[in-house]
Amino acid sequence: MPVDGALSGSGQIVCVTGAGGFIASWIVKLLLERGYTVKGTVRNPDDPKNGHLRELEGANERLILCKADLLDYESLREAISGCQGVFHTASPVTDDPEQMVEPAVNGTKNVINAASEAKVRRVVFTSSIGAVYMDPNRGPDAVVDESCWSDLEFCKNTRNWYCYGKAVAEQAAWEVAKEKEVDLVVVNPVLVLGPLLQPTVNASIIHILKYLTGSAKTYANSVQAYVHVKDVALAHILVFETPSAAGRYLCAESVLHRGEVVEILAKFFPEYPIPLKCSDEVNPRAKPYKFSNQKLKDLGLEFTPVKQCLYDTVKSLQEKGHLPLPVSTPQEDSIRIQS
Repeated sequence: MPVDGALSGSGQIVCVTGAGGFIASWIVKLLLERGYTVKGTVRNPDDPKNGHLRELEGANERLILCKADLLDYESLREAISGCQGVFHTASPVTDDPEQMVEPAVNGTKNVINAASEAKVRRVVFTSSIGAVYMDPNRGPDAVVDESCWSDLEFCKNTRNWYCYGKAVAEQAAWEVAKEKEVDLVVVNPVLVLGPLLQPTVNASIIHILKYLTGSAKTYANSVQAYVHVKDVALAHILVFETPSAAGRYLCAESVLHRGEVVEILAKFFPEYPIPLKCSDEVNPRAKPYKFSNQKLKDLGLEFTPVKQCLYDTVKSLQEKGHLPLPVSTPQEDSIRIQS
């Protein structure tokens, strides 16, 4: 997707932290396709779980897997040395405060300090909607956009350590980047769905998988924003390649009630035991919040519709062996996605 004044990937060397992750693997894939040389940090380059990265087109020629740890500054320094840019995606995904907050904050500081030392052109940091929308004082008609920040006290009081960790890590990123004069741009994705490149199932995909395996007997009376993983990866590259990109970029396609999610899944994949009963039949149905993704649209990003996200997610789970394959023909599949 060409952007006026955008930089070409050919000949550029960039680092992607946590390269084996769901979003990061897609960033690596798209970077390689655009001609970049990628230094990907992983805990163990020889671990078979990173094998999918070596199979990507262009990986043999332009992918270097580096052994690094977020809390080991020297390992990050070595990985980032010689790079023109850094995509910092690596972060713990947990509700354990000890495992979430310190690695997220100190790891981010280490990455930006190493980027400063290497004199990179720009750092793109993967934050989250968790750093944006956790605010009990936001009115129902307020639009969630890049100016919004999660209420840290509210996150602590509700023991939502994931959102707390994401918010304080992003705040730390902005502080250190300002102090070190590092050009920082942040992408804030919502819940990410779509095809898996890695062999394992990650936290956001489990959100859908539980409705297909029968482990969830009901769905919650709540809403969630969704976005396709390829769109998230492309958003990272667009904000890196566009010189005028600045600040935060909310990456979301739409907000659905859980009831709408299971209805779409049941329509596409009726062969699975998808729950059609809400766990809360007393309270009114939760209403979707309003959001703006205009900043990314202005860069030329065209978001994949959420129905396609859900369909692609399930097809990928089937292909990776995480779900039993239904007996259907390619023609039936074509009819399903068009309906």
